[in-house]
Amino acid sequence: MTVREVAPEVDTDTLLAGAQFADAFRIEIGDRDLDARGAAERMMARQPRWAAMLLSLRNVLVTPLRLKTSGASPVAPGDMIGIFPVVSATPSRIVAGFNDRHLDFRVVVDVKPAGDLRQVTATTLVLTHNRLGRSYLAIIMPFHRLIVPAMLRQIAA
Repeated sequence: MTVREVAPEVDTDTLLAGAQFADAFRIEIGDRDLDARGAAERMMARQPRWAAMLLSLRNVLVTPLRLKTSGASPVAPGDMIGIFPVVSATPSRIVAGFNDRHLDFRVVVDVKPAGDLRQVTATTLVLTHNRLGRSYLAIIMPFHRLIVPAMLRQIAA
């Protein structure tokens, strides 16, 4: 299955007002019964080993900066998709993410029919608050552009 980068098709002002960054990646799969929660759960259920190692390294590096780390959410486990708290959910769209001192983050997973296939689009939105947020975004961006497509491929696995 091929993952393509596409133009974000979300209302950023509604989902994360003032977001300075948005990107989106899409995959088409044959599971016609797949909904947004199922797609998001498949995406985040098992990360590639290299991505999990990067996340662990990130958690170690940001702890002294008092930034949130994975697993640090006060939300009940049923309200989580992977390591992210669910902000809103419908059968065709799930929004997850959190707000932190340096930036606010949302991942939006949309699922819509495309003939006999389902299009699954993962859109990332980021609103930075300060120099730390802008620096953090710049540092993680190359990894983000590898991780999101790899996570989308998990849906087809």
